[in-house]
Amino acid sequence: MSAILEHPEAQALLEQATVTPEAVARCGRDLTAFLQRYLPLFYRDEQRDHAATILRGKLTGLQRKTTEPIASQAGQKRRPLQHFIGAGRWDDRAVRAELRTHVREELADPQAVLVLDNHGVPKKGEDSCGVARQWCGRLGKVDNCQVGYFLAYAAARGHALLDGRLYLPPERAADPKHRAKTYVPADVAFQEGWRIGLDLLRSSGREMPHAWVTGDDEFGRASEFRALLRLDHERYVLDVPSNTLVRDLSSRRPPSRPGGKERLPPFERVQAWAARQPKGRWRKFPLSDGEKGPRAVRALQQWVQTKDEGGLVGPRERLVVIRSVEKRPRTWYTLSDARKEVPLAQVVAAHGARHAVEELFEEGGQEVGLNHYEVRSWTGWEHHLTLSLLALWFLQVERLRLGGKNPTVHRGAGAGDLHGAAAPAPADSATDRGAGQRGSAA
Repeated sequence: MSAILEHPEAQALLEQATVTPEAVARCGRDLTAFLQRYLPLFYRDEQRDHAATILRGKLTGLQRKTTEPIASQAGQKRRPLQHFIGAGRWDDRAVRAELRTHVREELADPQAVLVLDNHGVPKKGEDSCGVARQWCGRLGKVDNCQVGYFLAYAAARGHALLDGRLYLPPERAADPKHRAKTYVPADVAFQEGWRIGLDLLRSSGREMPHAWVTGDDEFGRASEFRALLRLDHERYVLDVPSNTLVRDLSSRRPPSRPGGKERLPPFERVQAWAARQPKGRWRKFPLSDGEKGPRAVRALQQWVQTKDEGGLVGPRERLVVIRSVEKRPRTWYTLSDARKEVPLAQVVAAHGARHAVEELFEEGGQEVGLNHYEVRSWTGWEHHLTLSLLALWFLQVERLRLGGKNPTVHRGAGAGDLHGAAAPAPADSATDRGAGQRGSAA
């Protein structure tokens, strides 16, 4: 064991993992400075105090980062914090808008990727807003859960969750008792998941410099979604299911009679089309290092047509099939509207950036309690999400300051170290999911 620890690479890892008292103190000061930007957006002094308490609690080593343990750690009463999260009258949109401005200042990149994805949190009972038996990606099956749709920003310097919205299943949206019990706003109506994603892009994504929009097959299978992105002049690369019907536009057949038109080939499943392509067509591409996703992939491309939900043939799109270089390869079937002048390597890289959202969900769950909440109302979910987005963004800001090192100092410092820092001034698809189309409220 000692020989292993003396290895240069092991020593480098140990050095990175060491957390000094100075680093902890610096992190606390940085959080105080960070909060000064956001606390003025809360209307009253007590709201600012509660916001600071919650954020500090989310950034400590508490095993469960809900209001009760956070209040206990801070030596405060539980009920005021619970009311602040569950029913407090403060503006989530204003806080998230400031967060996006902050992200733009730190990460702005004209080649960045906007990533759409959903995130399910298992829930017991049916009292919480939007809870129902539905597909939960976290569990990989249909179960009782809440689902949110999220927009992430993946840039060269880092990535961040920009916004999110709770998904309200159709049976919940149409249930007046559930709506009343969980305080669903009157203007919230059922929306399919891809429509929520489109709203997030239009309301929160347009202000961010970017070159691509990506998403899994829940978004790509919706031909109307792709059509609306084209109308919005968005360049996309979106997964589609393996049974998507495509027509290879390079396989035109000669006319059946002299002077006739060329005959187009029949439609076939994209999986079958890809399976019969020769090995020589596949090109290998390295991907940037990351905790999630493959390090290298092979890809091929072809111009194709698909059919919409009504069976009508759509416009020409760029089919890109991507396969990971692993012992058990994963395959993604994607459609893009990128012009032929755009190199295949750029399409593949944009698709690979989608793994950033998986890292954000994992970090959010492990470090800031993204999945830890006991609120039942629509407003409570929104408030919890806003504060979780801020805490997650603070970690990214610290990572930038430290030059890419892990900023989660609480692991080595113990719970409560950030809480004890000076308080701020109060004034201020790889595979088909089989879940079908979702929808929700917006």
